[in-house]
Amino acid sequence: MSKVRVVVAGASGKMGSEALRMIEKQEDLELVACIDLHNDGKKVKEIEGLPNFDALFYNDIDRCFSNEEADVLIDLTSPEVGYRHTKKAIENGIRPVVGTTGFTKEQITELSSLAKKQKTGAVIAPNFAMGAVLMMQFSKLAAKYFPDVEIIEKHHDQKLDAPSGTAVKTAELIQEGRKKKVQGHPDEQETIDGARGADFDGMRIHSVRLPGLVAHQEVIFAGPGENLTIQHDSFHRESFMSGIKFAIDHVVNMDELVYGLENLMLDKE
Repeated sequence: MSKVRVVVAGASGKMGSEALRMIEKQEDLELVACIDLHNDGKKVKEIEGLPNFDALFYNDIDRCFSNEEADVLIDLTSPEVGYRHTKKAIENGIRPVVGTTGFTKEQITELSSLAKKQKTGAVIAPNFAMGAVLMMQFSKLAAKYFPDVEIIEKHHDQKLDAPSGTAVKTAELIQEGRKKKVQGHPDEQETIDGARGADFDGMRIHSVRLPGLVAHQEVIFAGPGENLTIQHDSFHRESFMSGIKFAIDHVVNMDELVYGLENLMLDKE
């Protein structure tokens, strides 16, 4: 069986380095290159704390794709860079698996059209922790019966986007099953702007950013005399790797873009 040739973008970051360690453990994956702003021209094994790979670092995606043959791009960068990388990968017939959040709906639509035109599979997932995906699906189900809901998401203080992609995706799924409702007292006033969080279709999303956190979310539903809380916690970035591997296994046989890991998980069932 031939190995899937992988490029990792953002490889020297915390998520990227964890992806390298995941690849190291997989017999069916081969790391062929890394893309990063730093370490251009160096081998992975030359960087302290990274696995013993001979693959090179590139600081330019075009040069990387010109010099290396790849099947899959794992992108764990930032929204702006991730969008550009995803588009470049699809144009080059390389299947992107993207864990970067913050893409706009317009960008998702554009990339979906491009993937369909190129007949190239792609996976963009706000969260690759499989437990988090299930948390979102359970929330969608609960919203049919509990339209009063608030979301509290908590991440490390280096996260750039707020609310998180997972919180937005959760709210979108809840919106599908929830009877439209504006929550709170009609005369409610914020004595400090933003105290009630972001308003998404009448429900509220709250973002917490503190050092020491990784990725955590509570979805709190309420009805007369009862509360239902659905909670997921990622205590280590290793929690995202099983979902990334799951996405790689599927994307190599796909010819279109899928947004949200749940679509692959549900299809499997």
